[in-house]
Amino acid sequence: MNNNRRDFIKNSLSSAAGIVVAGGVTQDALADFSKSYKNIYLKTNKLAEPRIKFAVIGMNHGHIYGQVEAVIRGGGQLVSFYAKEADLVSAFAKKYPQAKQALSENEILEDKSIQLVLSSAIANERAPLGIRVMKHGKDFMADKPGITTLEQLSEVRKVQKETKRIYSIMFSERFENRATVKAGELVKAGAIGKVVQTIGLGPHKMNAPTRPAWFFNKEQFGGIICDIASHQCDQFLFFTGSTQAEVVTSQIGNVNHPQYPQFEDFGDLILKGNGGTGYIRVDWFSPDGLKTWGDGRLTILGTEGYIEIRKNIDIAGREGGNHLFLVNQKDTQYIDCSQVVLPYGTLLVDDVLNRTETAMPQAHCFLATELAIKAQKNAKKI
Repeated sequence: MNNNRRDFIKNSLSSAAGIVVAGGVTQDALADFSKSYKNIYLKTNKLAEPRIKFAVIGMNHGHIYGQVEAVIRGGGQLVSFYAKEADLVSAFAKKYPQAKQALSENEILEDKSIQLVLSSAIANERAPLGIRVMKHGKDFMADKPGITTLEQLSEVRKVQKETKRIYSIMFSERFENRATVKAGELVKAGAIGKVVQTIGLGPHKMNAPTRPAWFFNKEQFGGIICDIASHQCDQFLFFTGSTQAEVVTSQIGNVNHPQYPQFEDFGDLILKGNGGTGYIRVDWFSPDGLKTWGDGRLTILGTEGYIEIRKNIDIAGREGGNHLFLVNQKDTQYIDCSQVVLPYGTLLVDDVLNRTETAMPQAHCFLATELAIKAQKNAKKI
């Protein structure tokens, strides 16, 4: 789950990560992951003094651990948590003994000292929860997909506009991947000229026995493009600088998992924005022989060069993740990004305090989500 997936942190966590990618989580795996996760991040991200108080409601996906760690690094104090599932609560309480277990969701929503609520609840339950959170005067950060239908998106937009609360979605393949953060710095500095196109690939390991039932229920997980490709939609908008965009075409299929009739194991799409174009492919076909949950890649084509990111692994090459290759008119470079600082958590806490949009513009968050949902809804079946 969160652990594993956004465990671009390092492939040394591959065993724990593989167990936790997106479904069922064992307490041992979470404990191992949490220990390694914190040790690695502390090398490059000093823990800030608490500046806000935050809580967790819903932890059905292990990504919640990465969400929590990002906010703690940014100056958040985890004070309470709530979930209906006893096993998930037990693992979470073990990892964060300083936080209080709330007896109900409402206990957290009514606590006026809590400024921000995080959630990795079942995917289609995140938007309704976020609406309740915003109506209680708190900011919200959801795991992706933060919204699964256009109807949910419309209501979230309405309530966010009315309450002026933050509705943030943790696109961790950008926010929690050091090489992708570095790429943003390079593109902003003009290292490859004007961006023309992005190609985002999001392959994943299936690990079916570890997945909960909702993982295979399309209404609950939202579909493969809505779920996984929301990451790549976010990166497309960010790197092309697009503020308007449309889905040119999209397709989905269940190629090799007939035992799960509602599941989708392949999807791709083409996007067109006012800053460039994009191609995205996502799938559940990463072989067991790969040392990580997926060989995630991003290629950014510019007028003066290109950047390729190998997010989690350099197959048959360098150890670990966060590999960035820069090719421009001057030379070809390899950049080790393992020590790049991750700014999202700090910026989000800043935004909570200052009512700004430095971590991610609200319009960007909603547009990335809208693209993924529309591509999913209108996809041709293969």
